[in-house]
Amino acid sequence: MRQTDDVTAADERRSSTRTLKKVAPYLWPDDKPWVKKRIVLAMAMLVLAKMIAVYTPMLYKMAVDNLAGEGVPVLALGAVGITVAYGMARIMTIGFQQLRDAIFAPVGQRALRQLALETFTHIHRLSLRYHITRKTGGLSRIIERGVKGVEFLLRFLVFSIGPLILELTMVAVILAVVFDIRYLLIVAGTIALYVWFTFAVTEWRVKLRREMNKQDTDANQKAIDSLLNFETVKYFGAEAREAARYDVAMKAYEGAALKTAYSLAFLNFGQSVLITGGLVGVMVLAAMGVQSGDLTVGDFVMVNAYMIQITVPLNFLGTVYREIRQSLVDMGEMFDLLEQPEEVSDKPGAAELKVNGGKVTLEDVRFSYDPEREILKGVSLEVPAGQTVAIVGATGSGKSTIGRLLFRFYDVTGGALKVDGQDLRDVTQTSLHDAIGVVPQDTVLFNDTIRYNIGYGRAGATQDDIEQAARDAQIHDFIQQLPDGYDTTVGERGLKLSGGEKQRVGIARTLLKNPPVLLLDEATSALDTDTEQEIKEALARAGQGRTVITIAHRLSTIAEADRIVVLEQGEIAEQGTHDELLASEGRYAHLWSRQQAEQDVV
Repeated sequence: MRQTDDVTAADERRSSTRTLKKVAPYLWPDDKPWVKKRIVLAMAMLVLAKMIAVYTPMLYKMAVDNLAGEGVPVLALGAVGITVAYGMARIMTIGFQQLRDAIFAPVGQRALRQLALETFTHIHRLSLRYHITRKTGGLSRIIERGVKGVEFLLRFLVFSIGPLILELTMVAVILAVVFDIRYLLIVAGTIALYVWFTFAVTEWRVKLRREMNKQDTDANQKAIDSLLNFETVKYFGAEAREAARYDVAMKAYEGAALKTAYSLAFLNFGQSVLITGGLVGVMVLAAMGVQSGDLTVGDFVMVNAYMIQITVPLNFLGTVYREIRQSLVDMGEMFDLLEQPEEVSDKPGAAELKVNGGKVTLEDVRFSYDPEREILKGVSLEVPAGQTVAIVGATGSGKSTIGRLLFRFYDVTGGALKVDGQDLRDVTQTSLHDAIGVVPQDTVLFNDTIRYNIGYGRAGATQDDIEQAARDAQIHDFIQQLPDGYDTTVGERGLKLSGGEKQRVGIARTLLKNPPVLLLDEATSALDTDTEQEIKEALARAGQGRTVITIAHRLSTIAEADRIVVLEQGEIAEQGTHDELLASEGRYAHLWSRQQAEQDVV
């Protein structure tokens, strides 16, 4: 067990070192001299504040000695003047500290913004495979804690640990020089014991905190997952079940949080015992010095002031150390996320896709999500420019996978997929995505207005463009009847709209994009028969002059396609026009007959 702990500790040290190395460029960037200047200036304010803070107890001593008739007058200031100077010194200390924070604030906020943007951008670059295996709630929590960890680390590592060491050193020197070595030994011994105790207990508490974070993430994931599936919960009357599931997660979090709270109480009490012991030891020496006449009452007060002065930052040390350790853990999780490899990435020197018609070619395409189960088994297919080709087949035949490969959510594991003779792996993803419009089976909308959701299809689209796309998708009249028109908010994932309305908004969004290649993945599956016919006409107009690949289950929607391809267990079973396939009395004819019979029953 001990060996395992040592390995874990070593791994954590390596992770912390890696994290600090990654943060350093944000704190000291070579291409941003203003950042370096601000840091240097902030450090100057810090040193100045500490020097004044360390000198302040001496003014306190002078005032006391002056009142007791033991001191030497300081520039005829008198006790009142020295007291005013003492007050001014305290104000200056706080003033320089606040000025330091104000100077450093733009540095910290810039680092936060840059890291958050980098993480957000990287997440969007990760593959679909990664996103479908991760829980959104947990992912958002990792980013949130990581960014907050950066803010804490930048502020407290620079402005707490460093200044604390500086202040303790200055106070120790003063005690040794002004008084004698015994004071220094007591203070040094107290600090050493305090730091050892604090770090040891905090290491234990970090493990408890990590478990608490784990339970917090789990509870958050369950809450978000439940809310995202609000309708499903309602359908099955599972509110109590979801509440019980969430409560189980919160109970585990409660247990971890209580352990964290109890350990904090133990830490605070132990720190108080050590600090009080050192304070009493030093004060006893000072009291003996005053009784023997070697020290003045002012010296006694000054020693007390110094001990109290170092007590405050020392009491804060446990919290700062714990938070720094936790920040390193949280940031480590975020940097682990940043180091997740991009499964699909542009190759060096990738060219822009040049579309000259939009011919799509599959050359012996093979693909598998799992190496042990191949989905596509050598599919070869050509979709001529400007034609409409429909792909049909049973669930699991691989038809939707072809759509994902075309948009390059994944790379083929064998063969090649080309557009106008250009292998998709040789062109940039941005240019490929610009050339392909997708209307998915389930359109997901942003929790924003209808105008925003349709306009998302093309940056900078005008209101006229948006309205024309809505007309083409047969939804403009419906939008006009709404009280807020195009400013109507659609709700989380578009839940305020019906399935057909959502689908038409999605179609309008894609029509606005105006791509040369159109991929329709069960695009009319959520529509009633009348609306489906209207959308079919709109899509037929939209498909003119474009290459259209339609993935369909309902065969009535693709009967007019230029060619129909039937997939069976990852291979092409047959292909041809609707009439040709019916005449051949193969798989397609069987599917057609069955669906027609179902419609007749309905």
